[in-house]
Amino acid sequence: MGNDHASRRRAWVGDLVEDENGREAIVTDVTAGAVWTLRTPDALLADQWITTDPDSLLVLKTRAQRIASR
Repeated sequence: MGNDHASRRRAWVGDLVEDENGREAIVTDVTAGAVWTLRTPDALLADQWITTDPDSLLVLKTRAQRIASR
């Protein structure tokens, strides 16, 4: 079996993702290519968390796909 993460797109700002705990989130910031800030799709910015493991994020929709579906 191959590495699941090798073919996956790395999450970036504006993407809708699923984190390692199954929570859906929007990537709101990437700091120094090392810290990804996430927030729930329907929450205020105060409801956010971070990850330092971007490979644990599964991109559900890219920013461009989210904008196109509005």
